Amino acid sequence: MRGDTAARFVDSAPSRSALDEPVSHPPVAGAQTGIERALLASLALMVSVGIGQAQTQPPGSVELVPQAPSRAGRAVPVAEPPSIDGNVLGDPAWTAIEPLTGFRQSAPDEGEPASERTEVRVVFTADTLYFGVVLYDDDPSGIIMTDSRRDSSMNDADSFQMVLDTFSDQQNGFVFGTTPAGQEYDGQVSDEGGGRSLFGDGGGGGFSRGSGSGFNLNWDGAWQVETAITDIGWSAEFAIPFRTIRYPARDDQSWGVNFQRNIRRRNETSYWAALPRQYNLYRVSMAGQLAGVTAPVGNTRNLQVTPYVIGAAVTRDATPERSTLAVGDVGADLKYSVTSGLTLDASYNTDFAQVEVDDQQINLDRFNLFFPEKRPFFLENAGAFSVGNQGPASGRNLGQTELFFSRRIGISDNGTPVPILGGARLSGKIDDSTTIGFLNMQTESVPGVARANNFTVARVRRDLPNRSSIGGLFVNRAGTGNPTIDRLARDNDYNRTYAVDGRLGVGQNGLVQAFVGRTDSPDADEDEYAMSFSSRYDSEAWRLIAGYQENDEDFNPEVGFLRRTGGFRKFDFGINNTTRPYGFLKYQELTPHMSFTRFWNLDGDLETSVLHLHFDGEFEDSSSGGIAYDVRSERVFETFTVSGLTVRPGSYELNELTYSFDTDRSAPISAGIRATTGGFFGGDIVTIRPSISARYGETLNLSLSYSRNDIDLPSGHTITNLTSLSAAYNFTPRLYAQTLVQHNDSADLYAVNFRLGWLQDANTGLFFVYNETEGIGDFIPNGAGRSVIVKYSYLFDVLD
Repeated sequence: MRGDTAARFVDSAPSRSALDEPVSHPPVAGAQTGIERALLASLALMVSVGIGQAQTQPPGSVELVPQAPSRAGRAVPVAEPPSIDGNVLGDPAWTAIEPLTGFRQSAPDEGEPASERTEVRVVFTADTLYFGVVLYDDDPSGIIMTDSRRDSSMNDADSFQMVLDTFSDQQNGFVFGTTPAGQEYDGQVSDEGGGRSLFGDGGGGGFSRGSGSGFNLNWDGAWQVETAITDIGWSAEFAIPFRTIRYPARDDQSWGVNFQRNIRRRNETSYWAALPRQYNLYRVSMAGQLAGVTAPVGNTRNLQVTPYVIGAAVTRDATPERSTLAVGDVGADLKYSVTSGLTLDASYNTDFAQVEVDDQQINLDRFNLFFPEKRPFFLENAGAFSVGNQGPASGRNLGQTELFFSRRIGISDNGTPVPILGGARLSGKIDDSTTIGFLNMQTESVPGVARANNFTVARVRRDLPNRSSIGGLFVNRAGTGNPTIDRLARDNDYNRTYAVDGRLGVGQNGLVQAFVGRTDSPDADEDEYAMSFSSRYDSEAWRLIAGYQENDEDFNPEVGFLRRTGGFRKFDFGINNTTRPYGFLKYQELTPHMSFTRFWNLDGDLETSVLHLHFDGEFEDSSSGGIAYDVRSERVFETFTVSGLTVRPGSYELNELTYSFDTDRSAPISAGIRATTGGFFGGDIVTIRPSISARYGETLNLSLSYSRNDIDLPSGHTITNLTSLSAAYNFTPRLYAQTLVQHNDSADLYAVNFRLGWLQDANTGLFFVYNETEGIGDFIPNGAGRSVIVKYSYLFDVLD
């Protein structure tokens, strides 16, 4: 086994921490007493687990003394570029380059040298940055490959990733990665992958909030990677043009950089600049440094034009007697580098025909459902417009508030696409620490569905030392329709949002965030405000989150998103413990956690109270399981319906018990199940969610999931079923076929989406899309019909 030697590791690894009938208005005080007793018991359990961790360190383990990060590497200029074919050791361009080595594990054996040697070499020419990576493996037959499609999850495969903090602001960066199958994986990090909750790291798998905060997997740059598997392991060559990334306008560049390697069969994750286990690759404030890069400055003008042509055949209501409508259109996107750090994007007749359809959801509550943004134009550089707080202490996120949610542009409230005439976006950095974003889009009217609107968003943020920042946001929607022509158009039609926000890093592990915002509409009063304050502390063993949020009754960001409408005050906190018990019941990692969330209306009446207790863990064979218990109280003030059943005003206890288990997701066949039983608004609910996945190498991936809710309320009984079947076949990393079939009997519809994609640079190329949405029985849902769409787009480097 070729282990990385400690002698090559410059800095020491960080240290470990020692450390039913509806109940008609029951007495609130009694309910609180029960919750408080459970809360005290859970706190005692968490503390005991933490104390027990001191007795579960591996034999012979030592405490490591933390030092300031000091990993450093240097890029070397070359006259002749490497041949991008994946063969690093056989290419003379790499022969004389000193490799960066000395990777250290964060899992499973934190602080120990990686089990296999990894070498990274860095060179550059006048216009391109190159990385040559050799990933030794003493058993190449054990290399795991799962899915080679661009930007598919690499969590269950052997992989290599890098992050480039080109402005050295210790908050933002570009991510590039690949697998032995030659997959292209890229994204943008903002706020070190912020928005984390107790239940995730806020980054892996493409986490992206409505405003783009955290990690934006949907950013697609123009770059190239090739890989090769040999008898010594595998290797990869990256070619990243300087015009693809943004960097400061100075001759000598010094960037933050870190590299991550996953060896899936060992559940091993290692980093070049060692990270404690509570952090991931997006922790750019702990990255190493890459010096010696000479990037083009001064004459940095870069113009890319991406025209498209599209043809479609559409049947509107899926009935055979209706004639088919054939349509065609053209449009274009433009990208211009104003400076090396600032980009102007423009779009005419913006089209998103190739975008994946939404996953169906069933609403089992009285709050709004959240569907994420998937359209590339709005997701690129979305972090420049993000304003938000830490992720919720409770996984339900019942108080989610997005001040700007780009999905409000070009999509009506009922999900119908609204034509976008065009628009422009200016985003990036005007100096090393100031980020700006300006967006203006114009939509057209759709008779009977949506009126024409102009949308403007302006954002500025100043980065401060130690992961701190301060900023402001302005959002404006202005109706542009003529009331005499369009019956939906109105005079004096506008909605505006104003906000200021800030974050303060406290030491290496603490972070405090806050924002204050207000909205302005013609018919609302002067108290359209919202404010939020949250804090987080991360150590190797513990994660603590606490926050307070208040939304006024009339707070209404029409170009944002509110999970819970109406005024409320919310307080929440949570504790998560991560323990590696080394041999205890074959657990690899235990993650018990608890959270407490409580909502009041502005009159002081308790609306929602949730105590969440969860014991979760991952076994040595990569299977995982957990058990959770929720102590939940709800007070309903207005009648609402759940899947056709009426829930009347009153106070309810909704305690739930949930079991979950998943097999190893990297295996050729994997399965999981989640089952919940408990009280439900005066009755009962039983939910079962099984799933199964199968794959053949990195080419064929199949997945079937099913969700069944058996609901019994005083007003009646119903069963809802939601089935989803997906299949994907990858001919190459850039040529794929993908289909998604969904059946939702709660909404009385089924939907089919088939996509064939032949990708070129920056996710352009040829796309064939078939969509069908039909109702069940006599029901015709909104947007019902069939469509066949062919779209082709090509990226031209005009000034290349």
